[in-house]
Parts: sequence; structure tokens; C-alpha cells
Amino acid sequence: MRLKNRKAIVTGGASGFGAEIARTFAREGASVLILDRNEAGAEAVAAEFGGLALYCDVTSRTDVVAAVDFAIEKFGVVDLMINNAGWCYPNKPMLDASEEEFDRVYSVNVKSIFHVANAIVPHMRARKGGVIVNVGSTGGIRPRPGLTWYNGSKAAVHMLSRSMAIELAPDHIRVNCVAPVMGVTGLLENFMGMPDTPQNRAKFIATIPLGRFSNPSDVAGACLYLASDEASFVTGVVLEVDGGRTI
Repeated sequence: MRLKNRKAIVTGGASGFGAEIARTFAREGASVLILDRNEAGAEAVAAEFGGLALYCDVTSRTDVVAAVDFAIEKFGVVDLMINNAGWCYPNKPMLDASEEEFDRVYSVNVKSIFHVANAIVPHMRARKGGVIVNVGSTGGIRPRPGLTWYNGSKAAVHMLSRSMAIELAPDHIRVNCVAPVMGVTGLLENFMGMPDTPQNRAKFIATIPLGRFSNPSDVAGACLYLASDEASFVTGVVLEVDGGRTI
């Protein structure tokens, strides 16, 4: 098992990519705490493998600090931190997005990582090691019209991941990022825009050389590699899980 005896936190783990990351890490031997505002969903996923679940709004520093403290209380240590929680407003022209939508997309996608870093990095520094994986998006590499502010938030995730990697390397903390192409998750309709028709989906899939959307298992597999000892000399990478779309 590639993560035997590791202790992991996964944000946004009640569904989609996060749920599959949590399942995959547990299957590979990790103890996993799922954080999500959907507490019932998080508990249901955690129950599949005997993990832990906790309500957490990642935009709240108080919630994030309490969650990390809870993980340390239950696990003793935290080896792996997966910042998967994310949000996107419905696809629309950039000037039609409200200030509230702009603030929320940056708060969930970017500021949450600030909160998590402030909570988890001192713990990892004290232990002289740890792994952080942030979930970005191909939207931050090859942007699509209608998602301008979302694309910017994910580009920020990519750059801050690389910058964190440089700054935290002396502490033996690896930081990497995965950048999935659009996947079959609860946010798919927001990404697609309306109308979300088979024809429009087919049009987008035609831009992906491998000919399909990403699956949660694709993203979980990439996170597993980056979290494992196989990637012990890998840091500051933005790993595109995109079927070739960003080539």
C-alpha cells in the first residue's frame, strides 16, 4: 500500500474528485479526514472506509483551524493535506458575474489555501516534513470564455503552489498541484453553461485529444502519485490531468 500509516485531510470530500481522492487514499493505507460543508455527504463517504468526517467551511479560518486541530487530536499527525474544495459560478460573460460571485470563487478556490497553509504548515514544519496537493484546473492554463474570474482563481492556485514549493522546500514539505480538465462532477453544468446539451458536451470533448471528460479516478490517481514516496523528489509541479487539452 502506497500510503500505509499516513494521515490525510481532504477538503471538499463529500462528492466528486474529493470523494474519490479520499477513497483512493484509504484504499492505499491512509487514515483520512474528510472536510466539507455537506456534512452528511462527507460522513457517508467516510463510512465507506472507516474514515472521519467533519463540517468545515474552508472560507472560514476558524473552521479550518478547528479542523486541523481535530485531525491532530485524532491522528496525532497530519502527513498529507489535499486542498480539493472548489467552486465555480455558472458560465456567463465576464461582466455578468456579480461581485458576490467573484468574491466567492476567490474565497473558496484561493483564500481557503491561505487558511489551510496557516493552519497546517507550522505542524508540518515542526515534524520536518509533509505533502500538500492543491487542485487547480486547466482553466488556469487554457482558459475558456464565460469563466474568466474562475480561470483567474485557478491560475492563482497554480502559481501559489509553485511558490509554496520553493518556500517550504527547506522544511522538507513538498507542494504540488493537479490541473484537471472538466470532469463529470456536480459543477459540470456550471462549467458548460446553458444549455447543457449532448451537442455542447460533444463540442467540448472534441477539444480533448483523448476524447472524454476527466473522471474522479483520474484526479485521485494523480493525487495519489504526488502524495506517495514515488514522488519524493517532485515539488512545484502543476500536473495536467487533461487528456491532452492543454497541449
